[in-house]
Amino acid sequence: MVKNQAKRNRKNKPTSKKYKFYSMDGEVIKREKICPRCGPGIFLAKTNNRLYCGKCHYTEFNTGEKKEEAKSEVKPEEKKE
Repeated sequence: MVKNQAKRNRKNKPTSKKYKFYSMDGEVIKREKICPRCGPGIFLAKTNNRLYCGKCHYTEFNTGEKKEEAKSEVKPEEKKE
């Protein structure tokens, strides 16, 4: 055994958080959007206006969908006289 050999401090790896991408509704498992290029197991990251795959850099833009939904939810007030 070598005398002046330093011990390394081992750090535990963080746990996987893939459980966030699945949800159960009764007996049905719902999954978040997966990457069409990489296949199942690779999920797309959600941002304000796009879905992004960090592995193959696939991107889907959501420009008009949210704006149209927000406009349809807001109802103009009726004037009463």
